[in-house]
Amino acid sequence: MGRRERFAGLGIIVITGLFLTVAAAEELPKQTVLPLALANKAAAGALDKCKQDGYRVSAAVVDRDGVLIALIRADGAGPHTVFSSTKKAFTAASLRRPTSELAEAIAKQPTLEGLRQMDPNILILGGGLPIELGGEVVGGIGVGGSPGALLDEACARAGLESIGAAPKATGGR
Repeated sequence: MGRRERFAGLGIIVITGLFLTVAAAEELPKQTVLPLALANKAAAGALDKCKQDGYRVSAAVVDRDGVLIALIRADGAGPHTVFSSTKKAFTAASLRRPTSELAEAIAKQPTLEGLRQMDPNILILGGGLPIELGGEVVGGIGVGGSPGALLDEACARAGLESIGAAPKATGGR
């Protein structure tokens, strides 16, 4: 086999490989990603709201898969607030529901109690909200440390408002 034949065969392989690569890329799903700058701004917005109300909390933001992007802990916030805020954000993002809604559902239907055991990172306690941008859930925000779940949720909501996002619309919330 001569040099020309070897290169001709290589050309067919390269062209075929290029075609397969382009075809595969066109079929890949596209996802909106929550940028770090917005995650930091949301966490800071939540922390600022709680600080104005006199609460020392932590605020966490995760991506759609529940991976931590941003975490801010206020001066004097308890060490447990780091874990509770992160787990609330994870829960809201992975289950695509406000954590307070999940807590209410479990209270009404005890058979749903198993949700708490699905993953060690789940915390079904109010204060976590999914983040929706462009019609997609792109992450979650969680706040922990105020003297009540509704207060944590109000701070999380303020964090979303600071970036022009909204929690995923569910139920009557």
